[in-house]
Amino acid sequence: MTSYTQDDLWVWKTLFQRQRKNIPQKASSAYIQALERMKPVLNADEIPDFEKINDWFSKHNGWELQVVPGLIPVEDFFQLLAEKKFCSSTWLRAKNSLDYLEEPDMFHDVFGHVPLLSNPVFSDFVYEFGKLGCQFIGEPERLLQLQRLYWFTIEFGVISEQNKIKSYGAGILSSYGETNQIDLMKANFLNYDIEQIIQKGFRTDVMQEDYFVVDNFDVLFSSLQKLASHWQKTPILKV
Repeated sequence: MTSYTQDDLWVWKTLFQRQRKNIPQKASSAYIQALERMKPVLNADEIPDFEKINDWFSKHNGWELQVVPGLIPVEDFFQLLAEKKFCSSTWLRAKNSLDYLEEPDMFHDVFGHVPLLSNPVFSDFVYEFGKLGCQFIGEPERLLQLQRLYWFTIEFGVISEQNKIKSYGAGILSSYGETNQIDLMKANFLNYDIEQIIQKGFRTDVMQEDYFVVDNFDVLFSSLQKLASHWQKTPILKV
């Protein structure tokens, strides 16, 4: 079990309170509802207890958090998702790194990713995403395409709600600056096109310039099903 310091608690509480105050009208309604739903086990006043969170999920849809030391091989990542296990770090950024770090910490993993795992459609999308990845273990071209899809949806996805672009991706919602960039429309917002996404490269060390907009989470789920069907019928294309 990880031991946390008062500095860690300060970092968690500061990040949580700041972003919770920042995201109304900027985050998707599904995320806001999910964060509120998980308030008993996910809040500003205590560093997340994974046993409590896993117990909460066991009573809902069966997801659980799997502690990992950091970034893990993509094959292992897909396998865990296919078992409804979501990877999370247990370390927190330092006080002097509140606004940016390239490697995800627990605030990114838990505040950013975990709430929407309680949303039925989004949860199914993530689960099916993991299962699809497992089907193509050993085929690096397909896995690279899935990594791109993950990046532009689960990490940096945006959704249109009442003619306003809102965020649902964890990389956005765990970042004060990126959330505000979306709200100010300081980027390119493209129609969601899975064929375009799986061919598009990305950078991890800068704020994103391009985002793909969905109308609802059903679009994500159905597009993944279509991609899986297409891949099963066609040879691998070099990327």
